[in-house]
Amino acid sequence: MRSSTGKHFPALDHVRALAAFMVFSWHFLHSSNGYPVSFSAAVPPLLSIFQEGHTGVALFMVLSGYLFATILANNRIHYGYFLLNRFLRLMPLLIVVMSIIGINHCLEGGDILAYGNTLIRGFILPIWPNGGWSIAVEIQFYLILPFLLRLQHISRLALPLVVLLMIIVRMGIWWEVGEVQTLSYWTLVGRIDQFVLGIVAARERLLIGKNPWAVPAGICIFLFLTDYFRELGGFYNIPSYPSPHPLWIILPTIEGLAYGSFIAWYDCRLMQLAENRFSQIIARIGSWSYSMYLLHFFWVFVLADFVNTQLMDISDFCLALPCALICFLLLTPVACLSFHFIEMPFLKFRKKYLLN
Repeated sequence: MRSSTGKHFPALDHVRALAAFMVFSWHFLHSSNGYPVSFSAAVPPLLSIFQEGHTGVALFMVLSGYLFATILANNRIHYGYFLLNRFLRLMPLLIVVMSIIGINHCLEGGDILAYGNTLIRGFILPIWPNGGWSIAVEIQFYLILPFLLRLQHISRLALPLVVLLMIIVRMGIWWEVGEVQTLSYWTLVGRIDQFVLGIVAARERLLIGKNPWAVPAGICIFLFLTDYFRELGGFYNIPSYPSPHPLWIILPTIEGLAYGSFIAWYDCRLMQLAENRFSQIIARIGSWSYSMYLLHFFWVFVLADFVNTQLMDISDFCLALPCALICFLLLTPVACLSFHFIEMPFLKFRKKYLLN
């Protein structure tokens, strides 16, 4: 998808497609408290990233930091137009989704005023439905983005120091409260590491891209660490939710380092490869990923239950994951229609925000 600056980053669309499938697989595999696939199911180590597909949200957030650092680097911007463009990109579909849920809430006899209050508080608290909480975190990131970009011009160490400071903050919260998973996963307190490390990865992408083996080796290490995390109990069972384990102090940082390096490496490598039809298809799915992300909640749980009860037993991870991929691909036409008829009409109102 092209940004309002006219730039197109096919590699980043590939990453969006991957992140969307990771989140989709998380909900498909464990649609209801570990159903149909148990959280403790046997999984090939390199595929644990899909068993713990919630980490796809981290990939999306690192990608945001990387993308905007790439676009805005060394440029002056009209900040008001930047925020306008982000509003036009994110809010139309989010408003449609919130409206559908609100109408259904009314039909079921729910309190519409209470629902409206939830939407207002959702700008700060992680309570927007259908994954909308992550969009609120993105909005909070946009509000501090100019400050972060200015910091990196002051010193190359400034942004790593921000990450270190947030690790110390989370350590203090864990020490006082006894758990930090809630803040690390659901709020900017943890997610800021991922946005910041995405910015750092964009700054260092040429250096990262020069080494053909270091990043793939690092990604393999990250995949095995994810498998270790799964064996500990994963998102819900270390030993309970929210987890008191101190791993959540640094987990956002580990994800940010791994995904930032991967995105920068892949971005550099893809530029050296010829575009082919398969690449274009994946990029197209990536351009629909926002619709897939917000809309899949309406169908993914029903699909998982239908496949498991009507077609075949998919309690085995190695059977369930291909089914998740098939269902993901089956829903791409819906995401395509949403993109063209809900998202696209508003994009023509975007303004150029780069001043030089």
